Parts: sequence; C-alpha cells; structure tokens
Amino acid sequence: MKISLKSRIVSALAVTALAGTVVVGAPTAANAAPQCATASFVTQCGGVGADGAPYAFIAAANFNGTVFLYSHGVRPAIDIPATLAPVGPYTKTNAAEPGPLAASDMSVINKLVAAGYGVAGSGFSRQGVNATEALAANKELIATFKTKFPTTKTVIAWGESLGAMHSQMLAEKNPELVDGVILACPAANPQDALIAYFGDALWGFKALFDPSIKVGGYSTDAATRQGEQLANIGKVLTVLGKLSAGLSSGAWPDTASPAGKALQAAGIPSRSALLLVGSMAGIPTRSKHVDGTSGPAGAAETYPLAVAPAVAILENMGTVGVAGSLLIADGELLTGGKVFDNSKTDYAARVASDRDIYSFAFSGNSAVDAMLGALAATPRETADAAAVAKIPGLIGLKGTIAKPTVIMAAESDEYTPASIAQWYIDGYDAQFAAAKDAAIAAAKSSRSYQAPVNKLVMLWAKTAPKYSKFTAAGSPDLGATIGAGTGHCNYTSAQYIAAAKMVAGAVNTGKFPNQGPIVTAAKKVGLSYDKKFRVPTFKSLA
Repeated sequence: MKISLKSRIVSALAVTALAGTVVVGAPTAANAAPQCATASFVTQCGGVGADGAPYAFIAAANFNGTVFLYSHGVRPAIDIPATLAPVGPYTKTNAAEPGPLAASDMSVINKLVAAGYGVAGSGFSRQGVNATEALAANKELIATFKTKFPTTKTVIAWGESLGAMHSQMLAEKNPELVDGVILACPAANPQDALIAYFGDALWGFKALFDPSIKVGGYSTDAATRQGEQLANIGKVLTVLGKLSAGLSSGAWPDTASPAGKALQAAGIPSRSALLLVGSMAGIPTRSKHVDGTSGPAGAAETYPLAVAPAVAILENMGTVGVAGSLLIADGELLTGGKVFDNSKTDYAARVASDRDIYSFAFSGNSAVDAMLGALAATPRETADAAAVAKIPGLIGLKGTIAKPTVIMAAESDEYTPASIAQWYIDGYDAQFAAAKDAAIAAAKSSRSYQAPVNKLVMLWAKTAPKYSKFTAAGSPDLGATIGAGTGHCNYTSAQYIAAAKMVAGAVNTGKFPNQGPIVTAAKKVGLSYDKKFRVPTFKSLA
C-alpha cells in the first residue's frame, strides 16, 4: 500500500510520452469521450470516467495490440500538513498515473510505448482503501482504451503496493479482461493480515510508550476523524523521536504508560521494548540503513547484537505507524466499525522464535518475560463483528494464479512485508500440485499426460549482507544509499521493464521460459529468481 506523497503523483496533464511535450488538454466531463492528441506518431489521451476518476493512456503508431493497465499505490485519503514532516505536506489528489515511476521518470512508459505497447492508468475516484472503486475504474478504462484502439487483443494488469491488489482483483473477478499480471511490492494480502500487522505495532506503542495513541475507534465525523488521524501520526512521530534519543542510554519516553514506566524502573532499556513490539508485529529487523551485521568503529561486534535490531525497527516503524494511522481509520470508515482485534492474540507465541536469536538485544529472557507480562496486563482491542464481516467484500482475495504472473518483492519491505509474496508462492505451490494430480488422473483414461504449465515467476530483491554506513558519532547514516532489498517499491526502470517483458512473452508464447533464462534476466537487473528461497509467513497467520 504505497503512500504516494509528493514524489509519486502524476497528472493526466503531465504525461509526456516520447515527444516530451504535453499535448493532452484538461480532462473531459465524466464518462465523455477522451480528449486525444497525436504528435511524433504518439497518441496521448486523457479523460474522466463515469465515477469522476481521471485517466490517461498512450500508444504509438506501431501499437502491437497489448496494453499495460497500471494501478498506482495507495494515497492518503486526507490532506497532511507540513507540520507533520517528513510525512507532510501532502494534498489529496486523484491524478491519473499510467505507469510506474511516472512522477519522476518516464523511462518505463517511454520504453514500452517505443516497443509498440500501450499504457493506461486511472487516478481512481477515491483514495485510501479503494479496491471497489479501482475495479470499476479499471474495467471501464479497458473498454475506453479498446474503443480508441480497436486492435487491442491483450491486457496486462500491473500495479504496485495497493495497486497490486487492484490488478489481482481484476484478474480474479474478471479473468476474461486480463491476459497477464504483474504484482510489485504487493499489498494484495490474505484477508486482514495487514490490518493485524499495522494494528499490532500501534497497539504495542500504545501499551508501552504512549497510552493516548489510537489503534482504532475513530470518529465517524469526517473532520473529527481527520484530526484524530493527524494527531495520531504526530504522537507516533514524537515517540519515535524520543526512542531515538534514548537508544544508547535506554531511556524511556516521558509519555510511557504505567506498564512502560514499571519496565523502566526494572532496568529494561526502551530499545528492548521497541524490539519486542517489532517482533510481535513481524516488522523486519533490517531497514533501509541498518543491515544488522555492521557496526560503528569501536562497537563492530556489540552493536549488531545489542542495538542494530532495535534501530531497524525504529526506522521501519516510521512507515508502519503512519500507515496504520491512515489505513485503519479508513477501514473503519468503509466497514462502519472497528476492524482491528487482538483480544485473543498470543504475543508470547509471536516472539517465541525471536527470543533466542535476539536475546542480547532483548536484554535476556527475564526481560522478555517481564515485557510480555506488561502486555498481558494491558487492555486489548476488540473489533466489531459486523465490520469485520465486511472486510472480505472490500479487500478479499483468493490469491489464485490463473494468468501468467510475475511478482516482485523485497525481502525487507517494511510496508508490505515479504510474507505477502510468500503467501502467493505457497498458495500456488498447492494450486500447481493439485493441477498436476488432476493431469495424472486424466492421463489414466486418456493415455496422454498433459503437464500443467507454470504461471508464476517470483522475483526477489534480496537484502544485501552489508550496506550500513555510520556517522562520526557512531549513528547510522540515514543519508546514505539505502540497502538492496529494503524499503517499499524501490524498483528501477530496468526491473519493471524486465518484469513486463517476461509477462508479455509468456502471454505471447503460452508459457514462461525455463529456469535458466529467467535467472539470467533477473540477475541482469539486480533481482533473484530462486525457487528455494523463502521468507517467514505472517505472524498473525502462523
């Protein structure tokens, strides 16, 4: 669910294709024919769908009949002021986005159009959690594109973050409209796994560091709810700042709960509690600038064991806490009630596999027991059953792979955890095994075995062993280049193009190539095709 802030937004009026000039006028009235202009053999079109969502699409004179239908990641449904930097300033927008990286880099779009492909994308009528609106907009945009370019034969749905959910949902609900799929950093998750991910992290902060933090129960009045969201983001950022200041000393925020203050009195450093919250939610213990194995001069051996895991959680929690404050409130608005529930969650089981691995950073098993005891004594959150029952209808996916599909995921993505990609892999393994069994059974009567065709290629951005840089003071250098396989949707133009070529080729030939060519193509763009590689599943689903 990528939050598209200032750098991830592109307007239908700013689409620049190969000619490098703006040729599309203002969007037309809702559901009217698109306005189009052609220059240097490239046709650009912009318009507004039936629900008011702006869209844009581009194709050249050498259009080959295949269009890539792009779905952008999540954008906040509220304005965010500059006072909440670095999250703000942000102004809500539904500008169209016809391809990845389009706000700052037109190379993906340009290369596809030059190769004869079409590109298209909607801005969607609603921001935030908008799978229902995206499904309707994408279906309409396919029809609009085909009307303008009647030689269209193939549609490849691709999206990043929440847009991957849109692409997968389109493929599942309207398979007749889609021929191939690309899911980048997918938020296309199993039911409410991401709600638990964000909710567990926020609840942990509430339970230990600031009891006034909201996990759920936002107001139904729009203005009041927005104020609550902004206040919550501010509280999360404030707590993170105080935890950062106390990393070395172990000092706790002055906003700590009574349970947190009791742990402080017992001599348990705040960084150990921070790590516990990250562990129970499943937040990666490697981040953009913390590799978990490097240390500053003078602490090269102790830092990775005692401090690094908490520092990674600290950096990752900035994304998780902000996203949770935005998305849980939006989910409650759509469902009419509270959607996060941890009334029966066993947090001791959640951290069981980590207590030995990070024993030093946790300050020992007795400290872990004390922190779990504090959490056990803290009131839990209870969801509204009627609201929870609506979740599958809003974001529910089966995860079925029925079309040639490429998934790209980073091993240490803090926003849409790699567990989502693993869910798809595990599901497809079962799906493929069932297809193989069915083929064997059919062969017994037909005397002819037709092996099932592989329809999934998983491309990993693996986290590098070492990439941390440190300042002279011994702190992680947050201005350094981020590590490979970290962060959310940090894919290059070459990586997007490689995925596009793989899917287009599989749609054209009816199958992906053998493992060798895929391994080579992935390696050329810094990705890995490794069928033996796996990451842990969601802790909330374990």
